[in-house]
Amino acid sequence: MSLSCRHVLIFILLLASSSLVAAEQISDQEIERRVDALLQQMTPEEKAGQLNQLDGKSPATIEMIKQGRVGSLLGVLGVKDTNEAQRAAVEQSRLKIPLILGYDVIHGYRTIFPVPLASAGSFDPQLIEQAERVAAKEATASGIKWTFAPMVDIARDPRWGRIVEGAGEDP
Repeated sequence: MSLSCRHVLIFILLLASSSLVAAEQISDQEIERRVDALLQQMTPEEKAGQLNQLDGKSPATIEMIKQGRVGSLLGVLGVKDTNEAQRAAVEQSRLKIPLILGYDVIHGYRTIFPVPLASAGSFDPQLIEQAERVAAKEATASGIKWTFAPMVDIARDPRWGRIVEGAGEDP
């Protein structure tokens, strides 16, 4: 299934923390209405920009955000940098669409825990849940709203290089 700009915008409106959604509870119909209104205002370049994901933050990236040419960033860490990037999107871009900020929080954010495969070997789901809760709170406090964890693929091929990021082959 391919993602359209409409899907990306719905995802952003549901996920991103901004004045657009944080201060109020909004219905599905209201989200659809806002997405339709945004899509009608967007240029083809801005629509393509919502599908553009960059790694890190630089002055050139901030300029692209202001131009509506970036929809998400990976690896931007710390409140100062995440706030700077988000401000460029919601205060200095034409349509004020918030960014999605993501990071690979595989086995902790600031507090590092054992890799998921090792945690699964503990056979202690409550302990794993506590560790994941710490990672989620730390990442959220830093401005990250999209993580690539937990990885729930059932990994059965040891040649796959990221097998350690899952909990093993037993569903």
